[in-house]
Amino acid sequence: MEHILTLLLLLPLCGALLIAVVPGNRAQLIRVIALLTAVMTMALALLLLDLFDASNPAVQLYEQFIWNPRLGTSYAVGVDGISLPMVLLAALLCLVAIMASGGIKERVKGYYLLILVLETAMMGVFMAQDWAIFYVFWEMTLIPLFFLIDRWGGKNRQMASLNFVLYTMGGSVFMLISLLVLFDATPHHSFAMAEMMKVESGLSEGRQVMIFLGLLIGFGVKMPVFPLHGWLPLAHVEAPAPISILLSGILLKMGAYGIIRAAGMLPDAVIALQNLLLALAMISIIYGGLLAWKQRDLKKMIAYSSVSHMGVVLLGIATLSEIGMSGAIAQMVAHGLVAGATFLLIGLLYERTHTRDLADYSSLIRVTPRFAFFLTLAFIAAIGFPGTFGFVAELHILIGGFQEWGWLVIILTLGVLISTVYAMRTIGRLFTGPTRDNMRDVQDLRLIETIAATILVAGVIALGVMPGPMMEISTAAITQFNDIF
Repeated sequence: MEHILTLLLLLPLCGALLIAVVPGNRAQLIRVIALLTAVMTMALALLLLDLFDASNPAVQLYEQFIWNPRLGTSYAVGVDGISLPMVLLAALLCLVAIMASGGIKERVKGYYLLILVLETAMMGVFMAQDWAIFYVFWEMTLIPLFFLIDRWGGKNRQMASLNFVLYTMGGSVFMLISLLVLFDATPHHSFAMAEMMKVESGLSEGRQVMIFLGLLIGFGVKMPVFPLHGWLPLAHVEAPAPISILLSGILLKMGAYGIIRAAGMLPDAVIALQNLLLALAMISIIYGGLLAWKQRDLKKMIAYSSVSHMGVVLLGIATLSEIGMSGAIAQMVAHGLVAGATFLLIGLLYERTHTRDLADYSSLIRVTPRFAFFLTLAFIAAIGFPGTFGFVAELHILIGGFQEWGWLVIILTLGVLISTVYAMRTIGRLFTGPTRDNMRDVQDLRLIETIAATILVAGVIALGVMPGPMMEISTAAITQFNDIF
């Protein structure tokens, strides 16, 4: 199907434009348009699976339009086995976020319009095959996210949105400088990713290291890795629950995806900095887990747990091995589904109870059995329990790490134990003990909310039981990536 990727990018924008011309007082019509647009985008993204050849490691469904030959910029999009799972994840979580947005009652028109613009920007990052357009889409995510947090967030929303933008733009400066240096080093002065892949042979190891460090800062802020994670807890706490789904489920994966692309472009630098990546990954795993353990605020707990889980992804990338990289991509998908489910459920629970303090809850299993069921499954999946996709991902990373560093990767298992402690504590606190008077009338999940939770939880379990098809999508691309090292 010709131009399917362009169509996939334009579809959410068309939905946003349609919403823009609908009167703001037609809230129900606006919700229907947004939901139908997200459903059609998801259906089109699933069509990519039929058109994609998993045995071919090359970029597929490639489209290119030269913008400025002198500057070496072009509109170039395509997908490979590394980017396709991220595109599917972005389409799915945007659909779930819109399904979970029934609690938005004010400025409905602007809210759904911005979510659809954000969907285009996120998918553009994963499809881009030119670093210039990659950077445009990367920065494009800031605008809708700033307003979604600033206008629909909690009481400290202005500080949260400003922190997010300043952190990300600060990191983007380093990324832009590194890309400009690479552009200058390419023989034909091009931003095309394929051209920049050839430039490493003409760069010394020291210069590669400096360029990669700039990219690592830019991508590490979004991922985020320690110590660049300062924006994350506040943004998650103040953002509306559906936006937290997208922040944790997709936005963090953009950073990890960028590091993977940078590693393939500058292999000598990655090899030289392998131990630094290991150290950052291990610190993130333990530091994020310990901070999550200390939290009573449920959204802060999940936010810090995301730092720990993305540290696991960085550990998989740092192995520079096929099995470790397979685990990293699987962990990105698994965490996207699990974080999406937990933020969805905690956010919906907060809408009903107006508290995120763990101490305020008890014995909800008697009042809200569907909440209890899905939250228990989500927390079990978060600790990488056998039968979930997180277990498959962490096992691959553990094996890859052991092959590279031996018993040092026991730190990963320590991180898993810490996450198990706070997950089990949270389940016990939420659903056991005497029923509190202020929790007796909490409404259980509605139908559309149940469907959204089922999609995410069933997805992480189905992929855990049958991981083969998802893992096979990336196998050829990862093999080609590993050959670079």
